[in-house]
Amino acid sequence: MAEAKRIERPLSPFMFVQYYRLQLTAVTSVMIRFTGNALMAAVFFLIVWLLALASGPDAFETVEWWLTSFIFDLFWFFMLWSVWYHYLGGLRHLIFDAGKGLEIETAEKMGWICVYGSVVLTILTVIVIWL
Repeated sequence: MAEAKRIERPLSPFMFVQYYRLQLTAVTSVMIRFTGNALMAAVFFLIVWLLALASGPDAFETVEWWLTSFIFDLFWFFMLWSVWYHYLGGLRHLIFDAGKGLEIETAEKMGWICVYGSVVLTILTVIVIWL
């Protein structure tokens, strides 16, 4: 009977970082899903704000204080970034669905456009809002 030759493999699936380089297209695709889910938190707080508005001045004042605090300013900033990233990622996927931009170099360039474009659009939006 022939003896089986053992192949050295990693012991854990969590060691894939050592053996596999994450691709930008995979990361940007996951980020679209992440930002879409994160935007549900913004919708939740919008609903809380509207319910407080309908409940009366005391409830509204309490919720308004929380939603305009420094912590929530950071939260709203990241939600604004999520809106822009999700929007640009959606446009990117529409282009992919049309069968365009599927070459590796083009797909990676479009991924970087999503990343940098969302940051630039977020900063521009904040500047416009604060002026």
